[in-house]
Amino acid sequence: MPARHRAPTHAPPHQTRPTLRGTFGMAASTHWLASATAQSVLERGGNAFDAATAGAFVLHVAEPHLNGPGGDLVALLATAADPTPRVLVGQGHAPRGATVEHFRAEGLDHVPGAGALAAAVPGAVDSWLWLLARHGTWELRDVLAYAVDYAERGVPVVPQLANVLATVEDLFRTHWPASYAQWMPGGRVPEPYETLVNPVYARTLRRLAAEGVGETREDRIEAARRAWRTGFVAAAVEEAAAVPHRHSSGTDHAGVITAADFADFEPCLEPAVTVEFRGTTVAKAGLWSQGPALLQTLALLDRFDDARIDPSTAVGVHTVAEALKLALADREAHYGHRDPPEADEVLARLLAPRYTEERAGLIGPTASTAFRPGDIGLPSYTPPLTTRRPDVRADGVGEPTVQQTGETRGDTCHIDVVDRWGNIISATPSGGWLQSSPTVPELGFALGTRLQMTWLDPAAPSRLEPGRRPRTTLTPTLLLRGGVPVAALGTPGGDQQDQWQALYLVRTLALGLDPQQAIDAPAFHTTAVPGSFWPRTWTPGGLVIEERADPALVEELHRRGHAVTVSGPWSQGRLSVVTRDPDTGVLGAAANPRGAQGYAVGR
Repeated sequence: MPARHRAPTHAPPHQTRPTLRGTFGMAASTHWLASATAQSVLERGGNAFDAATAGAFVLHVAEPHLNGPGGDLVALLATAADPTPRVLVGQGHAPRGATVEHFRAEGLDHVPGAGALAAAVPGAVDSWLWLLARHGTWELRDVLAYAVDYAERGVPVVPQLANVLATVEDLFRTHWPASYAQWMPGGRVPEPYETLVNPVYARTLRRLAAEGVGETREDRIEAARRAWRTGFVAAAVEEAAAVPHRHSSGTDHAGVITAADFADFEPCLEPAVTVEFRGTTVAKAGLWSQGPALLQTLALLDRFDDARIDPSTAVGVHTVAEALKLALADREAHYGHRDPPEADEVLARLLAPRYTEERAGLIGPTASTAFRPGDIGLPSYTPPLTTRRPDVRADGVGEPTVQQTGETRGDTCHIDVVDRWGNIISATPSGGWLQSSPTVPELGFALGTRLQMTWLDPAAPSRLEPGRRPRTTLTPTLLLRGGVPVAALGTPGGDQQDQWQALYLVRTLALGLDPQQAIDAPAFHTTAVPGSFWPRTWTPGGLVIEERADPALVEELHRRGHAVTVSGPWSQGRLSVVTRDPDTGVLGAAANPRGAQGYAVGR
């Protein structure tokens, strides 16, 4: 990343790939097909927004267990004409019928982790089309052609997808027949790297493009949006969701989403929230995401010298983990969808220097096992603190944790693109996993379950309420220096997304590592916070670290009181990043090697 021109203090001994460098364009994502698609668009004259949109639709096909058309997205972007960072709000809201009273009447004390009753209004597709109309240059049919081709001709089944399908095979066969027919052709789970097609989704995309008629490119895209929001897509979703089906609660329910709910959703751009860390501006989405938790963490860490926050040392891991715990406790106590005046006040108090200084003073030599949100002079919320069960996986490190009931702790995908003109975007699409809810037979995709991140408690800032966005974990990042964008990055990982990004930013901005070195370095995260996904448990003092970390470091963390779990050597973090040096025009990209899916391309 263009930056400080200092040598790294603790470069990792092995780097899996080079950090790419060039001047034409760069794309990086969690799947090689999406990265190649985005670069292909750049090579054919498209800009970063054309490329990211095309790559995102390919992700629907290539990683259907991690995102889908029925899901949502959050993006950070800046244009060549205006470097001001903006947030693309692709997070849909709770449907009109999604009330606490309805869920209670259904005999539920929480929002299920699987099933259409947990569906927020899908925001991903409409938001990509909205962005394409306003900041892209390509026709919709050309953007969608890549995804249509892959859906018709097939994509290789990555091993994680095969594992997810094997886990939910009985659920699909017994309770979700449309999903069984769609994802287990021939009555069996596809083998790893077998070709899997989705001709129904291809027809949906072709129909959207065909219904996009009008005099101008923008008119044609808006017509396709109407087909999605008020036409055949919304109608098919309402019909399918109304059929009672098995939820992760073990009981059958109908969804409440209707075509009218689709029409209620409207994408928009919002101002980003920012802090300075080691001379770089870090831009994030607001309180309806978990983005400010990264800003709070960096504000805390900026009060310590480099040696104290170096993640290659025990004291560095300890300090970063304790800062993350404090920020994430504030997330639970204060974050949620709020109107601008209230949201601005909460953010101002959370990021105030005096408050940050007080919170930094809580980081002592030993690990805290307490849940410690801060007092910002406004009402706060304490969520149920349920200790994680031994049978629930604690690492949260890659693909979603999917039980046979369809319960999903969650993961997602990511894409970054920068073009030669200076347009840049970091996008995290998610939700609508094939295991989220039954496949809509006429459309070839499932609805998401983002409402599981809401509480059935009117006192919670992230409460369930019609028209209100659930607090999402999706949290891409844009970096700026001197008011000019220099990097776009992000990662899948649910509650770990900003934790893994914090490690990357410390390693690059404070310690001078190269982007690929920072991505490759051993990662960790805390589990000492209530999870955003059902069953929303926590592990007091919990810390999960890759086994590539120095054993002496792990032992020191034990001595400091951390409840350490050692995970696989390449099991945490799936970061990708693109960079741009505004002085030289040199572009860069790097991507995560874990899972053998992520890829960066460019020239």
